[in-house]
Amino acid sequence: MSSDGVIIQGTVKPDGSLELDRPVSLAPGRVQVTMVPLPAVSNTDSFLARMQTLWQGQQTRGNVARSAEEVKAERQAMREEWEQRMQRVERVQAEAEAIRRRRGERS
Repeated sequence: MSSDGVIIQGTVKPDGSLELDRPVSLAPGRVQVTMVPLPAVSNTDSFLARMQTLWQGQQTRGNVARSAEEVKAERQAMREEWEQRMQRVERVQAEAEAIRRRRGERS
């Protein structure tokens, strides 16, 4: 169970009760609920239908989205990898330039 807040969509029924789209992953106890009306979306929207199919498949497979920290760490690792790659490219270019100078060539 998570101790952080969660965002779950739902539907306010005619009697004023709230029906959530999925179970809540919080420990039992009191909570604070803030409701924001969502714009009406056509059920015939093909993009929305495709996205809902994808989301349902992910939920069925037990997919857990990466946290913001995981995404940030992955981006940083990728930046560092590309920086190392660029440094290797620059070294190779410098070595090639040095060889051309020794041979009397100019770029």
